[in-house]
Amino acid sequence: MNKLNYNWIIFIVLSLTWGSSFILMKRGLESFTGLQVASLRLFISFIFLSPIIVINFKKIKIHQWKQLIFAGLIGSGFPAILFPLAQTKISSSITGVLNTLVPLFTVIIGLLFFKMNLGKLKAIGALLGLVGAVGLLSVSGGISFEHENFSYALLIILATISYGTNVNYLKIYLKDIDAVNITAFGFLFMGPTAAIYLFSTDFISILQTDEGAWKNLLYIGILALFGTSIAVILFNLLIKRSSAIFASSVTYVIPIFAIMWGVLDGETLESPQIIYTIIIILAVYIINKGNQVEEEYALEDVDKINSTK
Repeated sequence: MNKLNYNWIIFIVLSLTWGSSFILMKRGLESFTGLQVASLRLFISFIFLSPIIVINFKKIKIHQWKQLIFAGLIGSGFPAILFPLAQTKISSSITGVLNTLVPLFTVIIGLLFFKMNLGKLKAIGALLGLVGAVGLLSVSGGISFEHENFSYALLIILATISYGTNVNYLKIYLKDIDAVNITAFGFLFMGPTAAIYLFSTDFISILQTDEGAWKNLLYIGILALFGTSIAVILFNLLIKRSSAIFASSVTYVIPIFAIMWGVLDGETLESPQIIYTIIIILAVYIINKGNQVEEEYALEDVDKINSTK
């Protein structure tokens, strides 16, 4: 199986996993506060990834620690806190549509701070994907929210800026570290810190008094295992294997899987939803095509250099 096929498999698995994460956060918030959900997510992820940390601890060089900590904070820590806090006031569907801003901020931050080379095809694909994602959620009744909740929507926007920064940062500064170690060591400091906060709250009391607490804790555990630990590893791997824009365009497809869950739950699928879904798929194809074109040009440049030697 070639590199391209592997990228698409990772892309689809990520879309499905993260497309299910918002409903898991919603379930967790039925018993716990936003900060408790975030702390549980970070702490459980740290426990799951700790064997990797122990095995590979000596492989990390001194100068790489600051980079790993920073990548962990902006790629996992801050978003893990911001998303559940926002979902205490806004719906998971609104969260989903705002999350589609990640590719846009990936482009903006990449151009401003990381000298991103943005081809025409990738620019067109990024804008087309944003149109499709917003349209998909709009026809699904997902983007109307009351004015007093606007500040909570800003938390999601901050999270997308954090994601967009991290995608560029990994692509440029962490080329020499594999995706598994980037993910695992990013939780080394966040996990214990989250645990200290968690057990200083009424977390234990909630487990003892709330009838649905253990079930909702299970949902958060699933979120931490699949939606954080494994998904972040796959996402970091996709960033390394493809372009920053293609990797971040995963967020365009997340609403599609969210709607699929709705259909399986008895909701109807209307023709506008199908149209916007096609637009999103076309956008992702264009972005990936743009990445292939850039790779072909890069190979041509190498051939030219070799021919002059």
